[in-house]
Amino acid sequence: MTTAFYPGSFDPMTNGHLDVLLQAMKVAGTVVVGIGVHPGKTPLFTFEERAELIRRSLDQALPEKADGVSVVSFDGLVINAARDHGASLLIRGLRDGTDLDYEMQMAGMNAQMAPDVQTVFLPAGIASRPITATLVRQIASMGGDVSTFVPAAVHEALNTKLKR
Repeated sequence: MTTAFYPGSFDPMTNGHLDVLLQAMKVAGTVVVGIGVHPGKTPLFTFEERAELIRRSLDQALPEKADGVSVVSFDGLVINAARDHGASLLIRGLRDGTDLDYEMQMAGMNAQMAPDVQTVFLPAGIASRPITATLVRQIASMGGDVSTFVPAAVHEALNTKLKR
């Protein structure tokens, strides 16, 4: 069975992240979502909160397949985390050409370090291409409605976190 590693900060999980995750579940038997944890950064949501939001979002979107996904934290190189979890595929979502340019460089470097792990690019759906977690955090923190950009569980958590 093929295992894929899908890394990111997921702070918070967006509809774009969910879209790519659902696609990844079609190309791999098991998907490990790796939440990057950096000691020097202060995220809006803790690792535990982000992991729970990913699980809840997946349960809402595709409950019959949620068992094929696990959520872990990592703090080093993505490629090492992928190997540590037995992944032969590294999932990267693409929104536009800028993402492609950057991701191609990373894929090349990762291929040099770990030729046994293949990078797979999955395009974000049209509706989720402009969405970034950074913009979602900024809009939500200024009182804007982000309900069309994030799964319902994330929208609820943002409102709670930001006291609305």
